[in-house]
Amino acid sequence: MADSTERDPVYLQRVDDLLSNLTEQLDEFDPDEVEAEAAEGVLKVTFADGARCVINRQAPAKQVWMAAGATAWHFLFDPDSNSWVDTKGRGGLRTILGDLIAQKLGRPTKLT
Repeated sequence: MADSTERDPVYLQRVDDLLSNLTEQLDEFDPDEVEAEAAEGVLKVTFADGARCVINRQAPAKQVWMAAGATAWHFLFDPDSNSWVDTKGRGGLRTILGDLIAQKLGRPTKLT
């Protein structure tokens, strides 16, 4: 039986909205540079060099986790900024992901 967090409709909707929006934005990139695939609370971003970034929901903690290379981030939803922010104060998910993509592509990138 799933615990109450896994059935929290507000949390689940926020994560679904986030992953859907990110997928839409990433789909605008040239698929030879960046490819996004989302399913069941997981977004996999694959770059031309084969490197991957994975973003997934972590329902028991009400967080979104992201991993790229040897680095991982945990994000909590901040209602004041209406955004997912890193639990260690390293910034917002969209900014961090945009920076990762910019590093891979060698040009400025911004996710909204």
